[in-house]
Amino acid sequence: MTKNYQQETLCIQEGYKPKNGEARILPLYQSTTYKYDSADEVGKLFDLEAEGHMYSRISNPTVDALEKKLSVMEGGIGAVCTSSGQSATLLSILTICQCGQHVLAMNNLYGGTYTLFTSTLKKLGIEVSFVDINSTPSEIKSAIRPNTRLIFGETIGNPGVDVLDIEKVAQVAHEHNIPLIIDNTFATPFLCRPIEFGADIVTHSTTKYIDGHATSVGGIVIDSGKFNWNNGNFPELTNPDPSYHGLSYTEKFGQAAYITKLRVAFLRDIGNTMSPFNAFLTNLGVETLALRMQRHSENALEVAKFLENHPNVAWINYPNLESSKSYSLAKKYLPKGGSGIISFGVKGGVEAGKKFIDNLKLATLVVHVGDIRTHVLHPASMTHRQLNEEQQIQAGIRPEMIRFSVGIEAIEDIKADVAQSLDKLN
Repeated sequence: MTKNYQQETLCIQEGYKPKNGEARILPLYQSTTYKYDSADEVGKLFDLEAEGHMYSRISNPTVDALEKKLSVMEGGIGAVCTSSGQSATLLSILTICQCGQHVLAMNNLYGGTYTLFTSTLKKLGIEVSFVDINSTPSEIKSAIRPNTRLIFGETIGNPGVDVLDIEKVAQVAHEHNIPLIIDNTFATPFLCRPIEFGADIVTHSTTKYIDGHATSVGGIVIDSGKFNWNNGNFPELTNPDPSYHGLSYTEKFGQAAYITKLRVAFLRDIGNTMSPFNAFLTNLGVETLALRMQRHSENALEVAKFLENHPNVAWINYPNLESSKSYSLAKKYLPKGGSGIISFGVKGGVEAGKKFIDNLKLATLVVHVGDIRTHVLHPASMTHRQLNEEQQIQAGIRPEMIRFSVGIEAIEDIKADVAQSLDKLN
């Protein structure tokens, strides 16, 4: 399969390549182990001298097919699936960052990521500081320290849906010889490919749009293969690894040094592996990703326009609305659509927002986002509840904010549900 195919084709055809007489549809390899004919063959696998599957904690044929598909769709050279999006974020950082080092992140991150950065990473001795998503290059530069290892951001922020100027942040990162890691969950590779704008590593919570049907928790880390790890700043990848007999990842694996170490060191040791069954189900979801993201984006824009003109709505943010502060960036980074997430506030504050949620009939209140159904959530009291009020405001979470995940149902039915609930606020 060539990388020159369009995304609509890659969604369906990439990843699994059946040979003559083999199953046309990706099989589920529900096995922990693999048979070999000689001890030397297995020894070569453990020494990273040969390719193959030795144990499903590290790799599996079904998972491998999904990794290859999403890697090609993002324009990467390799990928590793994980048990969740949180695991993907964690491993993407631990591969190049350790105790005593620093991460610089945008301030509009998903609440779980914010807690990971400010609590768990802090306990591991990794300090994370934040800059405003709209910071100037000079402001970002001033926040970089001698021990800063990477910059982290989201293509579309969760739940504020602000669009990051990826190219701007990438240029600053590369001036300081550090990589930019982008969480592309809300956009998916169908709407935006951050690597094309300078991102070095891309992560996803595949639990959301990639999966689409809300059956399978998972995550993925995708390596662009473009960052120069041999620049003197990353001994973790250039120096000998005693756990592999002194192997240097950059010498042995070249541009794939990062993603190889993530798999054979951290996935090996921590074991936050995607199950073959979840990979099988997620791959089925990816096959319809292009169609779904088109419909999500179309429906969301229609709902956003309706909300923008409703007298009971105090404010609204959706990237592809002309009134959005992210509109110019959306035209650059999201020309095919702004995804399916809207953030808005109803007049009357928190209590009015709760009443709006409780009165919905089609849209469901769930702690989830980005599947085929329409969902609603109150971030301040739910996903970002571990943050105090000051932290919430810094992350762009207003007390009255509602996160509305627009599904692919008939747009007339979604709008009617929103309308009837808003009208009950009068």
